[in-house]
Amino acid sequence: MAYTSVIRVHRLDNSIRYILNPSKTEQGLFQSALGCTCETAFEDMRQLKKIWHKEDGVQGYHLVQSFAAGEVTGELAHQIGGELAERLLGGQFQAVIATHLNTGCPHNHILWNSVGVYGQKYHSSYRSYLTEIRRISDELCLEHGLSVIHNGESERAGKSYAEWLVEQNGQQTWKEAIRKDVDNAVISALIWNQFLKILAQQGYQFQLHRKYITLQPPGRERPVRFKTLGRNYTPEAIRQRILAPKRRRTTWINPSFSQIKLKGKSPRKLTSLQALYFSYLYKMGILRKKPRRTAAARADIRRVDKLLAQLKFIRENGLRSREQAAELQEEKETELPLLLERRRQLYRRKAEPAELKVINELIREKRKVVKMCREILEETARNEIVKGPEKVRKQEIAR
Repeated sequence: MAYTSVIRVHRLDNSIRYILNPSKTEQGLFQSALGCTCETAFEDMRQLKKIWHKEDGVQGYHLVQSFAAGEVTGELAHQIGGELAERLLGGQFQAVIATHLNTGCPHNHILWNSVGVYGQKYHSSYRSYLTEIRRISDELCLEHGLSVIHNGESERAGKSYAEWLVEQNGQQTWKEAIRKDVDNAVISALIWNQFLKILAQQGYQFQLHRKYITLQPPGRERPVRFKTLGRNYTPEAIRQRILAPKRRRTTWINPSFSQIKLKGKSPRKLTSLQALYFSYLYKMGILRKKPRRTAAARADIRRVDKLLAQLKFIRENGLRSREQAAELQEEKETELPLLLERRRQLYRRKAEPAELKVINELIREKRKVVKMCREILEETARNEIVKGPEKVRKQEIAR
């Protein structure tokens, strides 16, 4: 029997630190990640938000999946948690999975980024919880021979009365049959066209040249849109699931290569045989090494981020020349002293905090524009200095 709950996360660093607490996960034995690494999960998720300029609002979602005492082992609980994350997120969101065994009831913690790899935001609601998270969790429990919690409200949510009635009679709905066929095809396929071919061999027909791609199972008169099957069954989600590496059934992930820490003991070096064993695991891809970035690579990343911010600023302000950037900088620099004087007056007469907040925000924005214009002018001037000699050489060659 598994009980699930979902909460919105506003501080990723704190939540990830709590979830990946070694003392709760058998010293990291029951930890894994999707689309990132456990060691750099917070930085990876934050970097993805920066790339898509979606750093505000809800930062992530935290799912807790609890099992009854004595019903599952730590290995099985972690396996179910990983399968739940894969089916729910479809490889489109970074996530960390940890199984806590420090209480009488084993339970999984799954935290995923609110921003997906394609820049899409994850939207959670009570309806989506019942029709996706709860449904997938119950399916996995039944597949592994565990009991589920029966609740009339959750079983009816998102279903027509006819579908609900069929399930009450112990039968499989036609949508559920399609989902299982799609899941099996995803596992077997390497590319989208192969996925379609596998289903076509089972009698499915497709209409691909439409706004919403549809499939028609054998024996049904009308086609159905992929997206009506659920979040993980849209064409985009299916393509991502096909391309995502297949999960290997291993219950201990991400131990250190050079040392391993046992519960209650300090880290110790591996013996030659153990080190050889771990090296084979890395070569087979079962374990992943933490990616290393050199100082030069980090500097290049910071420079690219800076140039992207400048490009966004130029586009938003419609700047077409260095002269326009200089004019905008001069305009804001002229406005700044007036705002600073206005703020001094507000402080003298002890104005309301709300009024001070408005003036401080204006000053902050003006300074930000001045700084950005200055950086753009410096960058363009630097490029002209570099391109100057090249232009002279091209003119000499032309002569």
